[in-house]
Amino acid sequence: MSTYGFWFIVFSLILVTSALAVITFRNIIYAAFCLLLTFFSVAALYVFMRADFLAVTQVIVYVGGILILLLFGVMLTNKITSFFKIKTDVVNVGWGSLAAGGMLFLIAFIVRTISFGNLPWVKNAEKTNNVLKDTDSTVHSIGVQLMTTNLLPLEIMSILLTVALLGAAYIARREPVKGRKTLSK
Repeated sequence: MSTYGFWFIVFSLILVTSALAVITFRNIIYAAFCLLLTFFSVAALYVFMRADFLAVTQVIVYVGGILILLLFGVMLTNKITSFFKIKTDVVNVGWGSLAAGGMLFLIAFIVRTISFGNLPWVKNAEKTNNVLKDTDSTVHSIGVQLMTTNLLPLEIMSILLTVALLGAAYIARREPVKGRKTLSK
């Protein structure tokens, strides 16, 4: 087995294990951190497929955006944990396992029956990879565009997201107004 195949199998196993942990953990914080590992594993698999832009986008959007927002939402509402337990109920394990097994069977069937080496886009990708240099990258060209032509919209968007995050933190932490009902034990 090649080094490429070994690392592909390692990241695939990490992906499957962490995805199963996300749906089986009852503690939301543990599930969110397993989701972090799942997102990073998907990004690693994108790297193996030479989809460098998708890998970077996976890390920036899902890990840097959605998952951090989810963790902020859970951690900023920690006052609720004194009144309620933040736990999920694992339901429909049977139906979920049946659906996952069916999808696994379908994917295995497709992988066994299709000859991937003869697909036209695989042949074109092999020809293109032989022509491209190591320095040519989609991430490089997109990065140049973001830091030159589109720098002002990128900065405005980052300021807007920062203000929205600070506003959400302020709203979550402010003291209750007198006369307004609050949660009690």
